[in-house]
Amino acid sequence: MPIESGSSAAARQGKSKRKPHAISIRRTNSSEQERVLSQREMLEGQDSKLPSSIRQPLLELFGQIEREFENLYIENLELRREIETLNDRLTAEGQTVDGGDLSKGQLKAKASHSTSQLSQKLKTTYKASTSKIVSSFKTTTSRAVCQLVKEYIGHRDGIWDVSVTRLQPVVLGTASADHSAMLWSIETGKCLLKYTGHAGSVNSIKFHPSEQVALTASGDQTAHIWRYIVQLPTPQPVIDSNQMSGEEEVDFSDKDEADGEVECPSESPTVRAPSTTLKSHQGVVIAADWLVGGKQVVTASWDRTANLYDVETSELVHSLTGHDQELTHCCTHPTQRLVVTSSRDTTFRLWDFRDPSIHSVNVFQGHTDTVTSAVFTVGDNVVSGSDDRTVKVWDLKNMRSPIATIRTDSAVNRISVSVNQRIIALPHDNRQVRLFDMSGVRLARLPRSNRQGHRRMVCCTAWSEDNPTCNLFSCGFDRQAIGWNINIPALLQEK
Repeated sequence: MPIESGSSAAARQGKSKRKPHAISIRRTNSSEQERVLSQREMLEGQDSKLPSSIRQPLLELFGQIEREFENLYIENLELRREIETLNDRLTAEGQTVDGGDLSKGQLKAKASHSTSQLSQKLKTTYKASTSKIVSSFKTTTSRAVCQLVKEYIGHRDGIWDVSVTRLQPVVLGTASADHSAMLWSIETGKCLLKYTGHAGSVNSIKFHPSEQVALTASGDQTAHIWRYIVQLPTPQPVIDSNQMSGEEEVDFSDKDEADGEVECPSESPTVRAPSTTLKSHQGVVIAADWLVGGKQVVTASWDRTANLYDVETSELVHSLTGHDQELTHCCTHPTQRLVVTSSRDTTFRLWDFRDPSIHSVNVFQGHTDTVTSAVFTVGDNVVSGSDDRTVKVWDLKNMRSPIATIRTDSAVNRISVSVNQRIIALPHDNRQVRLFDMSGVRLARLPRSNRQGHRRMVCCTAWSEDNPTCNLFSCGFDRQAIGWNINIPALLQEK
């Protein structure tokens, strides 16, 4: 009969000692789960003013948080046990080794190094688990305050721009690479009218401040002004898309359903010719906008110029030169005769037409890549976005440096700023839409899962704060525009 050595017997005894401890942990987990379930049942039985659609995700989230911290606590105990074992082993080695082989300082350094490694492991584990909790909390929060309301599908190619009328009836306008612009009922998602007067990609759409007139810019080197008359259909009940899907967020591949052909709404009325055509550019007209009052418009082109036109006569009033490369966007101030143009030359320029005798220009330098858009706020600020993955907030009274900088993980396209709440909506190349305040604090990210959100690059955003159903719109290369309901009071309260 073989006789066990002292070391193997001690090892077997050590294993037998740790086994009941592991069983006790599993029992603790079981009892903790029962306790959590009982607490949850008790909470669900209590009266609450929160709707069940909001309360249920909160209960699940808090349960997840408790489980995460419980796992951290158990891992912490195991790591502490390993540290104690290591210290005991190092102490034993220090007692058996002669002073010539291992000095006290070397032993201390070795112990310190091992302890540091275990400490770093503990910190990494804690940070990863905590980040997961925070990420889950942010996702649930975003879904609670940002809800997809309606999808507007009908274009046969990517949508470059989206805009909302400033007067009744309030409709949504989209400009697409399929050579058309469409007007949509915000509530029903139905196409009300289609404009097909351009011979190239329609790159932007803007509505007259006081008339039912639209302004579109195109790759055919022209800008068109055309009138529209629409009749809104009867609104249908809105289905909460959050109740349709409780799945986690996943990424779509570029070979998704967006590549399929979408049937165009052929029953919609069509406008085939403009009332006014603006011709002076020698390249693609990438954007156009109305000056305050609606009597003049400004256009931006790849020929490196911006043009100011008189709407009534269609005559060119001013040609704005100075950019070194193609222009990417133009925007007008809502209450003053100010124009801002952005360019691939990494700058944007402010043009002042308030004094008819003096047309001053100021150059803003702060980006390191193409400035994709620059827009005015109601106050004395300009917000610029760039392919360098930053957004900068500028004060018109002090143009030397930005007052706030937002750094992101993807190129930023045509941004928009809400008039009343001064919230910046950032559309990204990576299919995300993020919301920030003017000081650069991130407020939310719009939900994107396998049933909602954009599946390709998001090109543009537009606010419509007077609309009770949808107050933010986005469009992208997936050929659709999306209407979102942003609970702004809840958003600002969480800030």
